[in-house]
Amino acid sequence: MNLLSSATVFSFFTLISRILGYLRDILIAIFLGASIFADAFFVAFRLPNTFRRLFAEGTFNAAFIPSYTSAKIENKKKGKKFADDVLSSLLLILLFIVTIVEIFTPYLIYIIAPGFIEDQIKFNLAIELTRITFPFLLFVSLSSFFAGILNSNNKFAAAAAAPIILNIVLIISLTYSFMQELDYAKQLSYAVTIAGVIQLFFLMYVTKKFYKPTLNFSLRFTNKVRFFFKKLLPSILSSGVTQVNILVGTIIASFQSGAVSYLYYADRVYQINLAIAGIAVGTVSLPVLSKAFKMKNVKKISNIQNKSFELSLLFSIPASFGLILASNEIVNSLFGYGSFSLDDVEMTASALKFFGFGVPAFALIKILSNFFFARDNTKTPFYISIFIVFLNIVISVSFFNNIGFIIIPIATSISTWIGVLIYIYLLNNKKILLLKNQLMINFIKILISTIIMSSLLLFSLDKFANFLDYSYNYKAVYLISIVSFVGMFYLLTCYLLGILKLKNYKTDV
Repeated sequence: MNLLSSATVFSFFTLISRILGYLRDILIAIFLGASIFADAFFVAFRLPNTFRRLFAEGTFNAAFIPSYTSAKIENKKKGKKFADDVLSSLLLILLFIVTIVEIFTPYLIYIIAPGFIEDQIKFNLAIELTRITFPFLLFVSLSSFFAGILNSNNKFAAAAAAPIILNIVLIISLTYSFMQELDYAKQLSYAVTIAGVIQLFFLMYVTKKFYKPTLNFSLRFTNKVRFFFKKLLPSILSSGVTQVNILVGTIIASFQSGAVSYLYYADRVYQINLAIAGIAVGTVSLPVLSKAFKMKNVKKISNIQNKSFELSLLFSIPASFGLILASNEIVNSLFGYGSFSLDDVEMTASALKFFGFGVPAFALIKILSNFFFARDNTKTPFYISIFIVFLNIVISVSFFNNIGFIIIPIATSISTWIGVLIYIYLLNNKKILLLKNQLMINFIKILISTIIMSSLLLFSLDKFANFLDYSYNYKAVYLISIVSFVGMFYLLTCYLLGILKLKNYKTDV
């Protein structure tokens, strides 16, 4: 298997999904802006969407793939039996969770958006929309199970393409609501759950070549299933620590009007790179890394670690510089229309800039946690993640009254970078971080390429400043053209420096 080619396939479909997601969010910004309806929908969507990201973007895989791979190595029937037991147990647990949340939704909203209690209309609206969207959790979590089966068989395209369905359905919903003059927020909420159903059936159909489920409901879990859920619970936090931090940020931001929306829009922008630099690389590397650990192939383990690290830096460092240097132009060009005012642009751009400082850390956390997950160790990443979230909360709460919501992206970036340093220290101390000197040389080459790219980006932004102004209707076209140009120039520079060649990322070396 080749990490670069597999990550490229995963990234391609993820990129399509993110582009459609941007189109969706542009429409939401136009129709809802940063209003109470937008805030209420984003809170209602945040919880099931956070679980979607947690399950679909690595958490489920982190616990499932090593155990499933181990069972399949022993015997194909044992692998099938393990998968059936996990699916049956997962379905029962999810049905219970969804039922409880539907009953106690007001209390949940009070927990995740306590600031809404001061505005009874917004609070009640958030309750109504959450009850509509929350069943999405059931369908997207089951979808992640089938995606895990595909990823275990080194098939990444369908799992990466599945989120495209959500964005298409939401875009159709917004368009239909506009044409029929319906309630945008409510129609969007119904569309979320409908998209979850379609996504599940799509993945079940694609997976049937590798796995046909047999449900076996039982309140007694086998030892292997108990071990899986024992790993899953800590991995929910450890693999998805960035998403947990965002959820924490949403809770704190609910005390400032419009802040939930500002964070949501900023989050949407930097997530596209995280999907490539962290999630894509982490997802495609975990199955082969798990197998290498089971086979005790030290040379292969070292090779996968180095190439995963390098690929993550290759994509995240230039993105970090780009977001910091062009945050205002990016937000303005993507969302600066209709109800989304110039003040909204400035507030969102400020959040995006500080998230930009943390992008490499957000990506590396996904990669470094895999080095523990592949060894069936979810406890260590769990403890590190608890510390990261705790530190994030302390910083955010301590400075929120003085600085406002902008402390949330600052705290998220700082706490995640500290988490990266802790990971590196512990991995090195346990002698399971097998990095080579060549990685440092390639890191320097990446920095050189990034600096050249950044200079070209600043020149382009200044040259076309008039066409990126808030009042210019076609500013998004110019932004996309500039980003595409400097991005291609960066990749060309990396290729000329010898760090972007397909043969460099083979995992069987």
